[in-house]
Amino acid sequence: MAKYSFEFKKKVVMEYLQAKGGLAYLSKKHGISSNGNKTMLQKWVNAYKEFGDDGLRRSRKNDIYSFEFKIHVVELYLSTEVSYQELALTLGMNNPPLIAKWVNDFRIAGPDALRPKKKGRKKSLESENNKEKIVSSPENASVDTSAEHVKQLEDELLTLRIENAYLKELRRLRLEDEARLRELQESSTASEETSN
Repeated sequence: MAKYSFEFKKKVVMEYLQAKGGLAYLSKKHGISSNGNKTMLQKWVNAYKEFGDDGLRRSRKNDIYSFEFKIHVVELYLSTEVSYQELALTLGMNNPPLIAKWVNDFRIAGPDALRPKKKGRKKSLESENNKEKIVSSPENASVDTSAEHVKQLEDELLTLRIENAYLKELRRLRLEDEARLRELQESSTASEETSN
């Protein structure tokens, strides 16, 4: 989809509002694409009437909406027969595709898809434990030598050894398959050369 500048949008919207032509005429005159049954120009006109100049500008700010608001918007969309554009204008939002994303996410994964997501890298339990061990002094550090803990560590070690052996065998088999495939390709190439 083409990106149009604010100045261009405002010029065309003003032509429409000053009755210098209809939607179809002005869209064709300025090479504005239509999106389904509503032209892009109609969306610009509606956004301009609702928000003024801000309705024609691409928003660079990332508004943060609460989980409750998102659920409310999705329920409104699903329970009424309004378009994303009309719903966005009604709610004072200038981003109808965001509503479409919320609705699609809701349909795919349910309400949890609309919950805010934590930013940044997930902390692993192991790395937190390592940090705690580094911070604590050697005198205070006690090693758990109970039979149950030792058994748990031995089981974990055995599992890791088995997994490591499995991955090594898988790699060996893959390398063998690749070598066989290379041999077949070379013999196929050699037979083609001898037949020519």
